[in-house]
Amino acid sequence: MTSHDGFETLAIHAGQEPDPVTGAVVPPIYQVSTYKQDGVGGLRGGYEYSRSGNPTRTALEQCLAALEGGVRALAFASGMAAEDCLIRTVCSPSDHVLIPNDAYGGTYRLFARVFTGWGLSHDVVPVADVAAVRARLAARKTAMVWVETPTNPLLSIADIRALAQAAHEAGALLVVDNTFASPYLQQPLTLGADVVVHSTTKYLGGHSDVVGGALVLADTVLADTVLADTVLADTGLADTGLAERLAFTQNATGAVAGPFDAWLTLRGVKTLAARMDRHCRNAMRIAQMLSEHPAVAEVFYPGLASHPGHKTAQEQMRAFGGMVSFRLLAGEEAAVRTCGRTRLFTLGESLGGVESLIEHPGRMTHASVAGSALEVPGDLVRLSVGIEDCDDLLDDLRQALAD
Repeated sequence: MTSHDGFETLAIHAGQEPDPVTGAVVPPIYQVSTYKQDGVGGLRGGYEYSRSGNPTRTALEQCLAALEGGVRALAFASGMAAEDCLIRTVCSPSDHVLIPNDAYGGTYRLFARVFTGWGLSHDVVPVADVAAVRARLAARKTAMVWVETPTNPLLSIADIRALAQAAHEAGALLVVDNTFASPYLQQPLTLGADVVVHSTTKYLGGHSDVVGGALVLADTVLADTVLADTVLADTGLADTGLAERLAFTQNATGAVAGPFDAWLTLRGVKTLAARMDRHCRNAMRIAQMLSEHPAVAEVFYPGLASHPGHKTAQEQMRAFGGMVSFRLLAGEEAAVRTCGRTRLFTLGESLGGVESLIEHPGRMTHASVAGSALEVPGDLVRLSVGIEDCDDLLDDLRQALAD
């Protein structure tokens, strides 16, 4: 593969050369825990134990790095495992981070319920407001700025390039959760971000049949001002780059992607571009219908010209994604009823699969943020728009919204 190859070509070929022994065009599932050594320390391809490295996982990691325009990727057992590894490696107790005021409930829970007890503090900030982020960075030394764009579930858009500049001027790392967009629609590393986070469960896997996560790095070596050297004083890694530090933490804690999960994710990635094109087309039509529906108070979709982040999304995204959220005029109980009335939209958590999903964030994916600055409106409904016939999806929503 070369840097000139297109996205669709990389998705099918990066890290996936035909097997040199059999010529198989699909990377094998190396369902193995250990590897024969040619003498003590004589490793074949660097593999000794599958927690430390597995050829199927390597293929996925090489592909993800290529798709994001990064230099290295690490695949994890889940998106939360990837987040945990990154935070433990980059931050130390007494450090401070900024997180979005609209973010995935699991991410907030990790910062607020897990790492607060570890000594890591955080402030909540609207990441769509660059001036507000700069003000928080000026007020207190910050190790990391955590960004989602589009955010979950209100689909706000953050200006990645502007936030990268602000974070770096303050000596902080910019981390972008790119799960909602996928690397097909947006490549944060090319806009200045330092690390990209993915729940590969979602659009990358794309078929609701595998759980996984990933980190992708823009550079293997980052300035010491944004790394927690104190945490690594006893590891012998104080002079190594971020990629090796992350790999060390991943190996030490063990939350790696299994070979079959890596293989399923890699299979999903091959059709990512084709799927995302259809997700985006369907989502745009649904957002337009909802924006005109008499039962709907407000629609959140960056593809609509009325969305406050529409211009920024146009500049940094290929298209606007498959996620749509909306609020109902009749309130929370009407939102809950709508979620239970659909025929094709399946009531369920998660997102990014070929099938359409509907959920009530306040009682489902974002229940953990109730009572916090991230609490979502009770009348909010979130859609993960699939790739079914769009006319069928529109009819399903219309009947679910009918009095």
